[in-house]
Amino acid sequence: MVKVRKPKPLKRADLPTETVALARFLIGATIVHELPEGPVAARIVETEAYLPDDAASHTFRGETKRNRPMFGERGHAYVYLNYGVFWLFNVSSEKAGIGAGVLVRAVEPLFGVPLMQARRPGKSGPDLTNGPGKLTLAMGIGPQHSGLDLCARGELFLAAPIAPTGEIGVSTRIGLTKEAHRPLRFFERGNPFLSGPRKLNAG
Repeated sequence: MVKVRKPKPLKRADLPTETVALARFLIGATIVHELPEGPVAARIVETEAYLPDDAASHTFRGETKRNRPMFGERGHAYVYLNYGVFWLFNVSSEKAGIGAGVLVRAVEPLFGVPLMQARRPGKSGPDLTNGPGKLTLAMGIGPQHSGLDLCARGELFLAAPIAPTGEIGVSTRIGLTKEAHRPLRFFERGNPFLSGPRKLNAG
């Protein structure tokens, strides 16, 4: 487990203004959620970029009520229900009016682990947060957070890394039927909390 120091909130000016750059930048960054029961935090170890011209992106056919947060200025949350089962957490990644985002696929818990485990009974270690649906359950992230400004230091926000980030690997994205060949998945090599298959985590 990474030694924890107090996370420093990120400002919008800290975030790159291009989707792939942001997907890389977020590796090692911290997500903090100040729950009523207490704060939880985790470092991001795996992301996927979804570009403006990307047929796999929710924004490909234009803006809708659901995907509107992805068209907001970079640094806003977009949370959607995947296959009617899991909520997935994304960060808008371009200038206002351009639809794109970064999916957070896996995180490594920093503090508040007992609170995370209470939300995922019987789960521990990597299985607690090594997937996009697992991490939202563990951290209490849901549809009420979609559109939230993650740079505003509210209940859910992005913060700077609390430890050096390891080497970043690149692979194709996971579980797609469109644009599956694009190398737009980024991850911290060797981290045990990665969600991908071993062959992709070697990238």
